[in-house]
Amino acid sequence: MNTLSEIEEYYKAREQQLLKKLHQQGAALAAAEQALKQLTENQKVSEDETARQRAAREQAFEEKLYRDPLTGIYNRRYYEEVARKTIGPAGVVLMDVDDFKICNDTYGHYAGDMALKTVANTIQSCIRKSDLLIRYGGDEFLLVLPGIPGDFLQTKLEQICTAAQMASVPGYSHFRISLSIGGTIQSLADPMENIVRRADRLMYQAKCRKNAVMVEVPGHDLAALEKLLQNKPQILLVDDSAMNRMMLTEILGDSYHILEAENGRECMEKLQAETGNIALVLLDINMPVMDGFEVLKAMNANHTIEDIPVIMISSEDSDATIRRSYELGASDYVNRPFDARIVYRRVTNTIKLYAKQRRLVQMVSEQIRARENNTDTLVGVLSHIVEFRNGESGAHVRHIRIITELLLRRLLEISSRYSITAEQQDMIPLASSLHDIGKIGIDEKILNKPGKLTPEEFEVMKTHSMLGAQMLHDLDNFAEQPLLQTAYEIARWHHERWDGRGYPDGLKGDEIPISAQLVSLADVYDALTSERCYKKAFPHEKAVQMILNSECGAFNPLLLQCLTDIQADLKEELQQHN
Repeated sequence: MNTLSEIEEYYKAREQQLLKKLHQQGAALAAAEQALKQLTENQKVSEDETARQRAAREQAFEEKLYRDPLTGIYNRRYYEEVARKTIGPAGVVLMDVDDFKICNDTYGHYAGDMALKTVANTIQSCIRKSDLLIRYGGDEFLLVLPGIPGDFLQTKLEQICTAAQMASVPGYSHFRISLSIGGTIQSLADPMENIVRRADRLMYQAKCRKNAVMVEVPGHDLAALEKLLQNKPQILLVDDSAMNRMMLTEILGDSYHILEAENGRECMEKLQAETGNIALVLLDINMPVMDGFEVLKAMNANHTIEDIPVIMISSEDSDATIRRSYELGASDYVNRPFDARIVYRRVTNTIKLYAKQRRLVQMVSEQIRARENNTDTLVGVLSHIVEFRNGESGAHVRHIRIITELLLRRLLEISSRYSITAEQQDMIPLASSLHDIGKIGIDEKILNKPGKLTPEEFEVMKTHSMLGAQMLHDLDNFAEQPLLQTAYEIARWHHERWDGRGYPDGLKGDEIPISAQLVSLADVYDALTSERCYKKAFPHEKAVQMILNSECGAFNPLLLQCLTDIQADLKEELQQHN
């Protein structure tokens, strides 16, 4: 029988065991809670990271969806789905590139693309990050300026207009950009669609003048502006004598709207304010502040002399003065005292002559473009014949042209090492279509052999470059046709390599014409990424890496940089054309 003390000892020991077990369970429970908390936090972090990545992908997708691939600014889809819902107050502006069709027809579509990119970059340099710039149409841009004061809108748009005039198009330094701009203010109650239509009407009024800004002023009736623009042609009389200006106004006032300036500086200010709306300038020579010769020099500097004829009218009759006037760009010279009927006729004839010249320029540019289209078509047909005989679909020729054009565009953006004229910028991609024309003279058994060529067969295949060059050189008008000469360079040397290990002549470095270097790189890339009867196609990324690793021969490091820069655009462009 247990004593009372033994029983107490037993319960004390049992209590200690229970407390110890309870402590262990509490520790285990705390550890489990900590592990659960950590697991929950890790899961939350994972979910947050997944959500962040999803949001980033969605944002990147939206960026791509809403961006114009050429200019990088917002596209028309962005306007339709997002910007159209914007409420005021805001400035709403439509801008159109003047004579863009003539630019495209005269210099080619590449020049047009470069002009549009330059316009977009120029406008962006003049606006805030919070402002929206949208490529609204082919050569039209929509600008939304949230919160801009109405009295500042005109100033801002004139700043953009001036910046566009000063901008230089890469590779086309002689080409001048000008914008016709219409702008108005959107209030809280105005739907965006209505405001865009108003801005559109104002823009087309500005286009009647070109290089002009039309802003809707509160309380100023739109019909009044239209009536103003329908006035008679304007002539600017520049003379420090009020009597002389009055006499000329009497002679010309019935047929022309007369603007007056007392000196050369005032003349330049009026030319700027009335850009595109002045048909002719009648200019005196001897004036205070700024004389007539200084005005002619200023008009030459800003190129307005190319669009606005100037008739000098002065009592100076020395041969040296008259000769200097013509040398500075004056269209005609009238001595005082003058016969009123002669002045009227010479003014009218000069205005008509300039109008005819503008129509002639447009007509010639249309004819040039038509001839270029015919040439393009014939080259395309001939190159497809070569591809058909070679057992290919014709996509190769199309790809070569696209790749060459992208590489050339990037080369002109990052380097001025090669003097490539505007004409050559259009000819090189076109002539690239004839790079393999010599394959017409290669036996079809070799051309379409499904397996690897023997060394002897490969030597025969290599002769296609010289065969093609000889075909082009033997054409009757080779010496007079730059297109054929460029095609000759490409056909003969597009298998040369930068390190001199190519064929047929083993040329090295810049001994190889840049036209052939561009097509050589384009040809290798397309050969890698296209399926042939003897090989599978490599993915885009693998092909680029192989070229950069010199697995396909050595290329100009500058062109490899161009390939690296354009690889995303290249992949997308070729996918769109497949």
